[in-house]
Amino acid sequence: MRAVIGSLEASVLSSLRDLGEAPARDVRQALDRTGTRLAYTTVATILARLHDKGLVTRRKETCRGGERYVYRAAPVEQKYLLNLLRGVVRMFGPAGVVHLNEELAKLDPSEERALRRRLGLR
Repeated sequence: MRAVIGSLEASVLSSLRDLGEAPARDVRQALDRTGTRLAYTTVATILARLHDKGLVTRRKETCRGGERYVYRAAPVEQKYLLNLLRGVVRMFGPAGVVHLNEELAKLDPSEERALRRRLGLR
């Protein structure tokens, strides 16, 4: 899978991951609480793009007024992150690895644990 995501897509995916499963409205509200203010239509479009890239799954749900999609982060993140790391190594060689290690060293312990968990490194 080759999926490149932008910063807004990453924010939406992170909020969705925190929620577990949610419709676009709830994701927008979660983003709003973190200070990222986006229109509902923008969040819905980003979620649809993430679905097209295989990074989220969705199911239809009946709701007041019709139907809506309920989204969940797809279980491909580990593979995606590992492919991203391999790409850094391929593109930038040893200098990229050194820089990546320097950036990882700046993470606070809880962020590092979360990243290790997401990569399956525990």
